Amino acid sequence: MGGILCEAGASGSLTEPLQVPRDIDLSPGQPLQSSQPSSGLGVIGRRSVSDLGAIGDNLTGSAVNSGAMHNQLYNLQMLEAAYHKLPQPKDSERARSYIPRHPAATPPSYPQVQLPMASNPAFWERLSMHSYGTDTLFFAFYYQQNTYQQYLAAKELKKQSWRYHRKYNTWFQRHEEPKVTTDEYEQGTYVYFDFHVGKDDKQGWCQRIKTEFTFEYNYLEDELIV
Repeated sequence: MGGILCEAGASGSLTEPLQVPRDIDLSPGQPLQSSQPSSGLGVIGRRSVSDLGAIGDNLTGSAVNSGAMHNQLYNLQMLEAAYHKLPQPKDSERARSYIPRHPAATPPSYPQVQLPMASNPAFWERLSMHSYGTDTLFFAFYYQQNTYQQYLAAKELKKQSWRYHRKYNTWFQRHEEPKVTTDEYEQGTYVYFDFHVGKDDKQGWCQRIKTEFTFEYNYLEDELIV
């Protein structure tokens, strides 16, 4: 559950999603129309669906010639990243029961504990197949931070070719094949989920189109395996 949960849950709560100030590089794009397809284009970090290499692998011809050097550098980077994520004693502790942060008085007929099915991976797999499933996955990710449910939601989003941008705390998906692809980034048109909620016209719980966007691979979350 590591990095992706820490990034999204650093300053949030169960009732308020993480608020990220808008950056000039991620000014709100146009809302995505239902007729605009975004699937079948591979995932961010890969050139096509048939490319089964790891995210961030060398993609250019020059990179093939310098593969050994790249692999050595990559291994050193992974070792350094692993050092900062050493297992802690608390990692072996048994998960604690869910405790609501803002309990409210409810009638006895209202559920008093979380349903066991919410912790069943099969439930989230079935949920992602429904028309409202993706929106529900985003809700679980941003409003159930630092929980097992957030992890399961993130896992299903990645299965749908969404990729998490750690700088903007935002999920992206290719809208078309990248116009530019290098070892460090790819550039093109993307769909992203605008999780900001407010009265401002620039905010809205919806998917938007972002053109001429540069997705730098060093901000790509790649710890969660699906």
